[in-house]
Amino acid sequence: MAFVITSPCKDEKAAECMDVCPVDCIEEGKDMFYIDPAICIDCGACEAVCPVEAIYIEDEVPEEETPYIEINRKFFEEQQ
Repeated sequence: MAFVITSPCKDEKAAECMDVCPVDCIEEGKDMFYIDPAICIDCGACEAVCPVEAIYIEDEVPEEETPYIEINRKFFEEQQ
């Protein structure tokens, strides 16, 4: 179960998450960052440093932010 970046990241893109990720699973998109679930090791380092509290473990994404689970998945499907 990977972490998911949600709407507070949109247009914020603070990038602390990228700096601390030990496996480089976070990629920059046009207006926000995305976590590759195939690479994420669920360490939580990104969640702890996010200044806008945009990162959640997938099972704990707030209901109003659940569309970002699919947005994240589609981002990586389009990369292939």
